[in-house]
Parts: sequence; structure tokens; C-alpha cells
Amino acid sequence: MSDKKTQILEATERLLAQHGFDRLSMQMVAKEAGVAAGTIYRYFSDKNDLLSQLRNHVVQQCATKMLEGHDADKPLKQQFVTLWLNAWHLTIRRDDNAINREQFDSLPYQRNGEQRLMDLKAFSPIHQFFESGIADATFKPLSTSVLSGIGIEPAVCLARKQVQGVIELDESAIEDTINACWDAICLHR
Repeated sequence: MSDKKTQILEATERLLAQHGFDRLSMQMVAKEAGVAAGTIYRYFSDKNDLLSQLRNHVVQQCATKMLEGHDADKPLKQQFVTLWLNAWHLTIRRDDNAINREQFDSLPYQRNGEQRLMDLKAFSPIHQFFESGIADATFKPLSTSVLSGIGIEPAVCLARKQVQGVIELDESAIEDTINACWDAICLHR
């Protein structure tokens, strides 16, 4: 990706986190990126194209953060703890990436096939993690999306509640919560 294009995407990401979709304008993006408004149109056909490419950028960055320190050669429980804590910390930090991911996820439209494929590719190590747990009968035989929904997504939900001041989880409570989520996805024989 060219430096100018990255510069424009990063500026848009900052502005979107601060102002949301409705208040975002191409003039604001140009000013924030330190480029002429016409420069934006060399890389993006219009605001929708810019936002579509930004969404892909945000998803890829989020996936990178979610997978930080993940090692598929480690035991499943250790992998799970890493993924769960990454989801927790990503949400707690409330950086532009996390804020924008939430905004894109809450849009009332269906993602197109290309976006779904990009999401699957970005998060494929997480799907592979769940598939290997299903294959060796550690995890319940549910879809990887359902396992993620009851195993890792609670980290995001609870972190949001902590940011809002609704709950306060200390280290011990976080560990207990991770174990409860692990228990929820494991096959009990």
C-alpha cells in the first residue's frame, strides 16, 4: 500500500473514531491527512469507497491485534487464554481501531461476499483454532462462529461493561471468567 494511501486511511480512522460516520467529510480527511482533497480521489473513487477500504484496513488491524502472541503449537487452553485476553485488552484500550470496528459492525447493512471472505481470511487462525478443538473432541461440535460467540466474544461484551463502569473485574475475576468461557465451549465427557 502506498504511503499516501496509508496516510489517508489512518487519518480517516482517527476522524471516524472521533466524529462517527455522519460528521466525516472528505475535506476533514484531506486536512487531517495533510493532503489536497484531489489527492484522495487518486486512491478512492468516493467516500463510500474510502469507507469500504477503511473497513478492510480496520478489520485487518483488529485481526492482527487479536492474534498477537497466538501460537497454534501451544495447548488449546493456552491459545484460548491468549485470544480471550487479546479481545479483552483490545476493547479496554478503546483505541481508534476498536472504536471503528464496533462502528462498522453496527452498521445496518449486509456485508458483501468480498468483505465476508476478507473477514474469514483475516481471522482464519481463530477459526482454525476452534476447528482443531472440534476435531480432537475438546470443543462441543458447534460451528466455529458459535464457539467464538460463547467463548471469546464475552471478553468484548464484559470489557465494554468495564469501560462503562457497569462492572469491575480484577485479575482474579478475569481468570474465573476465562475459565467459565472455556468451560462453556468444552465437551464434557
